[in-house]
Amino acid sequence: MSRETAIDTVAAYFDKGVFQSELAALVAYPSESQNPEAAPELMRYLQEAMLPRLEKMGFVCEIIANPDPRGGPLLIGERHEGEGLPTVLTYGHGDVIRAQEGMWRDGLAPFELIEEGDRLYGRGSADNKAQHLINIAALEAVLEARGTLGFNTRIVLEMSEEVGSSGLAEVFHSHKDRLTADVLIASDGPRLQPDVPTVFMGSRGGITFDLKLTLREGAHHSGNWGGLLADPAMIMAHALASITDARGQIQIPEWRPDSLTDDVRAALDGLPVTGGEGPSVDEDWGEQSLTPAERVYGWNSFAVLAMTSGVPDAPVNAISDSARATCQLRYVVGTDPQDIIPALRRHLDAHGFEAIEIVPHDRGFFAATRLDPKHPWVQFVTASIEQTAGRPPHVLPNLAGSLPNDSFADILGLPTVWVPHSYRGCSQHAPNEHVLKSLSRDALRVMAGVFWDVGAGNTPAR
Repeated sequence: MSRETAIDTVAAYFDKGVFQSELAALVAYPSESQNPEAAPELMRYLQEAMLPRLEKMGFVCEIIANPDPRGGPLLIGERHEGEGLPTVLTYGHGDVIRAQEGMWRDGLAPFELIEEGDRLYGRGSADNKAQHLINIAALEAVLEARGTLGFNTRIVLEMSEEVGSSGLAEVFHSHKDRLTADVLIASDGPRLQPDVPTVFMGSRGGITFDLKLTLREGAHHSGNWGGLLADPAMIMAHALASITDARGQIQIPEWRPDSLTDDVRAALDGLPVTGGEGPSVDEDWGEQSLTPAERVYGWNSFAVLAMTSGVPDAPVNAISDSARATCQLRYVVGTDPQDIIPALRRHLDAHGFEAIEIVPHDRGFFAATRLDPKHPWVQFVTASIEQTAGRPPHVLPNLAGSLPNDSFADILGLPTVWVPHSYRGCSQHAPNEHVLKSLSRDALRVMAGVFWDVGAGNTPAR
């Protein structure tokens, strides 16, 4: 019975191909929460893939109907070993975005795990099925090696993360007494670099909205009416251009955060965000006075996700009647989420764009959160990872993307430590999504070490 035994056990689980076969079984569930026709698969994933496994581990589980009709079911489970022991809450989501059938390259299919070299392709492989599978398998390895975990465990598995975790906050409020814990240790998102573990303690928030401008009914011939009718696409382009300057620097004062402190800058100093797989970083884009790491982890970013006017696939010689742009602001702590849309309204009005309508999207989104990198639980987890990996992990104050960390931090009041098991080039939310085998094996070893160390004592004071 030793730490090394638990780590060797979970490494053998991977080396024998069990991880790959179990991930293949999870990927085979077409659990698209964005697809109403897939609703039965959301329940089936919890009932068939998760519930029996957790009950075998000694968890007492309940599948809860979502109070929000937009969301799928949730599973809450608890394995209780004793009073006075620390309690770890962990989390995962079994839902995936739309499969994007027909857009994957030849030889790949969304709901079939395909192995090519170091990659395991399949929808949900990176986001988030491999990630919670790794954590569950690491818990199993500790149980096998020690006979007990040495701590109490609670788990939440939701099926609505890809639709903004609809209903999660309501469930947390109504079941708060069943979710008390000392810390959240969970996994989602990417490592900063695939060969170095990453720890982050929060996430950027996000809000998505449409800008709409309708000037008249119907389009009109550009020869007969050109120069006489205002062009909604041109007006929309100028409105968008007023929100940032030519290099993407935000021009709305209320959208410029005040939370990039010296401590946050120090935590981000030297972190590698360039290189590796994925597109090359545009050094001349974003806030000019900031480093690339500060721009993506310590600042806000505005993006135009899509825009239309007329019929782009079949343009005609006509001045359009309307234009629409779908936009998003990713924001860090230090931005007032309640003032994001009002501040935009004031800005557009001040620049003469009173006719443009702002339509917030009717879906949940996540608030910005951030935990001090010096928090005792952060130091505990990073020390454990360093012992297993032989190198210190990259430590981020918050993830650049968004996830429901606000429910854990703000409703449950927990310190939150996320240890991601994917990487930035994984193509999540896109065709050809995949996880790396080498990273997954490393993550299994890291998490077995973390869970072993929690059960060995010397955890932060409760």
